[in-house]
Amino acid sequence: MTTWRDEEAAPPSRIGAAGWLRVALRGLVLGVVTYGCLVLLLLCRLVERPLCGLNRPVTPWITQFVCRAAFVILGIRYSTRGRPMRHKGAVVANHGSWLDIFTLNACQRIYFVSKAEVAGWPGIGWLARATGTVFIARKGTEALAQKDLFEARLRAGHKLLFFPEGTSTDGLRVLPFKPTLFAAFFADGLAEVLHVQPVTVIYRAPEGADPRFYGWWGDMDFGPHLLKVLAAPRQGSVEVVFHDPVPVAAFTDRKALSAHCETAVRHAHVI
Repeated sequence: MTTWRDEEAAPPSRIGAAGWLRVALRGLVLGVVTYGCLVLLLLCRLVERPLCGLNRPVTPWITQFVCRAAFVILGIRYSTRGRPMRHKGAVVANHGSWLDIFTLNACQRIYFVSKAEVAGWPGIGWLARATGTVFIARKGTEALAQKDLFEARLRAGHKLLFFPEGTSTDGLRVLPFKPTLFAAFFADGLAEVLHVQPVTVIYRAPEGADPRFYGWWGDMDFGPHLLKVLAAPRQGSVEVVFHDPVPVAAFTDRKALSAHCETAVRHAHVI
């Protein structure tokens, strides 16, 4: 997998006594809410799965509650522009941070598409599996199987969200979109009924902090980055911009659809 790297490394963060107190308080509350609701979600799935199969009429509401609560606990200001589409289809967005999991789940009922390695990550991996994330291995030999998996979930009515950049960045830029995963939308019988909605995620750092404060890229470890966010005395903000959904059938191929979505996301990405 290709990982985006910046020539200039992120400055090291130092956490003082007050910062560690914030880490303890925010971390405790966030952990209780997140994993307490995870237990509730898993209990609901015991009933939901045999009755509804791939459909999840109840548990996505639990996920959405946790993600909304996370921003209140962290103190990060959260806002949206536009509305999530009502059409059947998929959502594509730029990828700046692990916070995208909370950011994009807080405002809509979606299922993430993520690299296979995430399934094995402590904490995040458990949450991702429980919330119905689609895991993919970025290998050409598995492209056909992944395309079939996408089609099955889309036909089941799941609104999938994926990051066409293929990696996270410092949050200050949008990388070129890779059109590979767009191919699933053009399968027989799908192109005529599916829409795709581009979404722009904009992180703004706390006042006086490095503009890349919420960005997560390169060799950055999750733990230290999480501690930095928990310890911040002042927080910044995140804004989610929903663009007009477009019918897949309006485009000749995956490259044309990918280019349209990239243009929409990039145009609104103003820090």
